[in-house]
Amino acid sequence: MHSPILAPVVALVAWSLVMMTWMYAVRFPAMARKGISLKGRVGSKGGDLDGVVEPSVQWKAHNFNHLMEQPTLFYAVALSLALMGVGGGWNLWLGWAYVAFRIAHSLVQATVNVVRWRFLLFLGGSLCLAALTLHAGMALLGMHVHG
Repeated sequence: MHSPILAPVVALVAWSLVMMTWMYAVRFPAMARKGISLKGRVGSKGGDLDGVVEPSVQWKAHNFNHLMEQPTLFYAVALSLALMGVGGGWNLWLGWAYVAFRIAHSLVQATVNVVRWRFLLFLGGSLCLAALTLHAGMALLGMHVHG
């Protein structure tokens, strides 16, 4: 039997792959429009395209990079909760809320990129992450979080 909190973990990985696909689907055509080829390119990175291709193209890349940052903490704490056997109840709801906030953040950043909205969504996800971390710490100390 697996821990329920593994479902939001897998969902966020799947969403990251969706964003990666979206990033490449818009980036390669944008590069072609600017006459940029991958052939013979040495030592460049995706950020080098900032100011070269349209900002709306780069928004997807920036978001994909963001999905490789803070969510790594989510993966670590969610797997810790799963291993401690406390991946259900409130922790499961917080895990799904974190994923929902990250997906909403992605959609805002990749489309309209309103920083205030992004910040509020990031804050909501961060609060979920903080609660999950608190619950993991409590579980380590033998305290029970009611589900």
